[in-house]
Order: sequence, then C-alpha cells, then structure tokens
Amino acid sequence: MDSLTQAALGAAVGGAVLGRRLGRKAVLLGALLGTLPDLDVVLDYGDAVANVTEHRGVSHSLFVLTGLASLLALLFRRFAPARNISLGRWWAFFVLCLVSHPLLDALTTYGTQLWWPLDTGPSAYPIVFIIDPLYTLALLGGLLAALVGPRVRRACAWGLALSCAYLLFATGAKLTVERHLAPALAARGLESAPRLVQPTPFNTLVWRATVIEGDDHYEALVGLFDGATEPTLERYRRGVEWQPLALSHPRGERLAWFAGPFLRYEVRAHQGQETLIATDLRLGFPGFHPFAFTLATREGGTWQPVLVSEQLASPYQANGDRRQALRRLASRLWGPEPPLCTSHFVTAEWIVEAPSHC
Repeated sequence: MDSLTQAALGAAVGGAVLGRRLGRKAVLLGALLGTLPDLDVVLDYGDAVANVTEHRGVSHSLFVLTGLASLLALLFRRFAPARNISLGRWWAFFVLCLVSHPLLDALTTYGTQLWWPLDTGPSAYPIVFIIDPLYTLALLGGLLAALVGPRVRRACAWGLALSCAYLLFATGAKLTVERHLAPALAARGLESAPRLVQPTPFNTLVWRATVIEGDDHYEALVGLFDGATEPTLERYRRGVEWQPLALSHPRGERLAWFAGPFLRYEVRAHQGQETLIATDLRLGFPGFHPFAFTLATREGGTWQPVLVSEQLASPYQANGDRRQALRRLASRLWGPEPPLCTSHFVTAEWIVEAPSHC
C-alpha cells in the first residue's frame, strides 16, 4: 500500500497497543515503524528487473521483522524511560507495528515475499488496490480522534476496527465477483485456467479479472451491482512465441518467478535496436501497464541479454488520457451501464476478440 496508509496503520496499531501507557508517543513511534519496511525503495540494485522484484523482499520478511522487533523490544525494555512497560508488551508493540505492514501489502496485487529467505514465491491475495481511500480514511479518522481526544487507545482501536471491517467487506466482494464470473469462464472451458481477480483503481466495487489461456489472455470487468448481466470477456494476445527466448535469460526467469504466467512478450524498436520486452499484466490496467522491462536486444541476427534492464511505459494505448479512463471507470461503479470495455484503451494490434458493443 502507499506510504501514508502504512504510516496510518502503524500509528493505529501503536496507539492501540501502548496508547494507554505512552499516549500520543505510541502513535508517532508506530507511524515510523509502519513506514520502515518500505525504506527498501531507496536501494538501487542497478537493474530495473532487480529493483522491482527485490522490492517487498528482505525488508518485508516476517522472519526478519520479527527478529528486528525482538531486538528493539530488548533495547527499549532496557533503555526507555518508561519503566512500567513489560518486555512482552514492548515485543507485542514492535512485532505488530512492523508485521502489519507486509501483511497489508500481501492483500494487494504486487506480491510480498513474506517468507524470505525461503524458496517461495511472493504472496498476494488482492482485495484492495494499492491506494484505497476508504481504507485509509477509516484509519485516519481514528488517528484524528486520538490526536485531539483524551482516549488514544480507544480511538486507535476504533480506527483499526473500521479498517478491518472494510477489509472483510472487500473479501466478501471478491468472493461475490468470483461467483458471478464462474459461469462465463465455464462457458469457455476456463474453469481451471490461471486467473487473477483484483479490484480496479481506488475502489472495491468493480473488479478486474485476468485469465490466461495458452497464447492469449482474457480480461473482464465485474461489478458488485451488475445484477444478472453476464461479464464481458475480451481476448488479447500475449506474444508467447517470445517466451522461450525470455526464459533463456536470468532476468526473464526472475520476472516469471515474480509474475507467474501473467506476462506479455513482444519485440519492438527501442533506441534503434530490436528489443525483447516483457510486461507484467497484473499491475496497472489494460492500456496502462507501467511495468514493462527490456530483456534482450538483437545484434547481427543474434539475441544478447541487455547489460542493464530498463523499465518502460507501455506505448500501446488507444486512449492515453488516464483521467478519462478514471471517469469512465467511475461511471461504471454502480452498474453495467454505461458499459466499460478494457479494449477501449488498447490498440487493435493486441486485440484478438472483443464483443460488438466494445
């Protein structure tokens, strides 16, 4: 999630655990701890693929953060002026403030390496977008009450309760959307196909489903208020003819580990050379995929891995106005009319199949 939300979550957790003993100091210290894991963004691994896939890595590991919390608890129990706080209470404070950060991140699409250094892929169960105003406002409301009122602990606890209730609503919304989507997938024989269902930007009322089928992938937008309207499935090319070349290089393998099958491959001119590019289809929105990476270039008929991978913006936008896209999405929140098709934002060269109303 964004830094403001993570700071608010850490502050609310800190106030709920030690607000009665430390007052507003617990809120401020919690806010600092809540943003601490994201300091890994200042690290430059010298390569765009490495920078993206190493983010939410070691600094988001439950093992690492629990160890750090234990060390901080020992130090504060020994040196903090507040002598009436037990070691167990300090430990709960630091663990909860730190660990709540990656656990919330794991509820977004990006993927969080909760179990680093174990050889497991990133964890992701997306029920909220990386910026969700309603979730953040629930936390900020409790914090505001804590900062101006006398009962810090109670106010922070209410903020946490409201934000958790919103996450429960988002979970129910996801399950509802998946049930609504199931008949449309079954009609195409896609029941067992890899798929990702995630909220569209800034809301939990309209969800985006991405389904992989061989050389192609499907996109669908499904709303909570769609009623009996069947989801519209739009089909796109993935360029899998370039996948073996991509996977023959370490960066391509790393991206496949990071994004799974949700990758699109293409060759296009970049800086005067034929360049193999992989795009993460999970992140962003069709037509607005910001995570595209150079993997290899063709020189003298031979493909060579790039020395340093670059991150590129997708040029394949039929309509590059993000504000217009958000306006159209906002009009779609309360029902299937007016219809919103993802292919509206994608150039025709990638579209395999789109319904006539699109």
